[in-house]
Amino acid sequence: MTVVIYGAGAIGGVLGARLAAAGEDVTLIARGAHLDAIRRDGLRLDTPDGSEVFRLPAVEGPEELDLGPDDLVILTMKSNDTAAALARLRTAAPPETPIICAQNGVANERMALRLFANVYGVCVIFPATHLEPGVVEAQSTPITGLLDLGRYPSGVDETAERIAAMFKAATFESVARPDIMRWKYRKLIMNLGNAVQAVCVRDDDGTALIDRIRAEATQVFAAAGIDVVPEAEEEARRANILQVKPVRGRTRDGGSSWQSLRRRSGSIESDYLNGEIVLLGRLHGVPTPANELIRRHAVHCAIERRPPGTVPARELLNQLDRMDPDRAADAGASG
Repeated sequence: MTVVIYGAGAIGGVLGARLAAAGEDVTLIARGAHLDAIRRDGLRLDTPDGSEVFRLPAVEGPEELDLGPDDLVILTMKSNDTAAALARLRTAAPPETPIICAQNGVANERMALRLFANVYGVCVIFPATHLEPGVVEAQSTPITGLLDLGRYPSGVDETAERIAAMFKAATFESVARPDIMRWKYRKLIMNLGNAVQAVCVRDDDGTALIDRIRAEATQVFAAAGIDVVPEAEEEARRANILQVKPVRGRTRDGGSSWQSLRRRSGSIESDYLNGEIVLLGRLHGVPTPANELIRRHAVHCAIERRPPGTVPARELLNQLDRMDPDRAADAGASG
């Protein structure tokens, strides 16, 4: 069995290295300078405990591989790249091949299920960083991350249990869950602050903006009838499992969206995080101005290749108050 990591960035690169160290037959799919560096120098994994170089097979696309129904394909690209990746994958893998969506957001599994019969969602809680070609960082030790998973749209089968065991053998915590999407919707709420972290100056106004963004999500999920794992249950699952520490003397600066702006990649996944809330709001008649505003700013910053932290959160809060003067008046009266 070959485990294909499709998208060997922060999450995919670390996951691939950890699985290879645990004895799995891993092949990476990467692109550009990162692929060139992996082929030339190997994939360097930096952790709080040191560094190690992994010489793993690496290709530019799935069409270079001979994939069968017994292989596993783990999608770890950002959601905005999933449709194009699946279009390439369908030409190289049988429709029975298990597809594991180790990605933020809740849209990837549905996209995969349109083309492949056996799709699994993964709730990814996994501090990792990728800022330079050929190098990935895992910030938590001794447990690298939490990777609970389940069959999409629901259920647990033998493959899910086997994947969970594989993850656990590779320094992750993993449980096979029949209701994985409830957990992924909770993770989506957590990820709604990613765009604020990426775009905005970090201060108390950023926290206030995230609160408004998440409040809209709660209203949208209620209107849509979406069942979400309660916050307390998610916090109990995480407990103190992850121990984030400096890597090579540096603390982790930001999450996946921050890293996209930091690398000047030209794209960002906000359309599938905050944009998911905007979409559900439009479908169910719930206004979502805060999510739409930060989504729009994040996309523009990515397209313009602006660095992280260039927009004052107070500026965005003031824009929202001008859209909703009644709310602004209420906030002023309470203050």
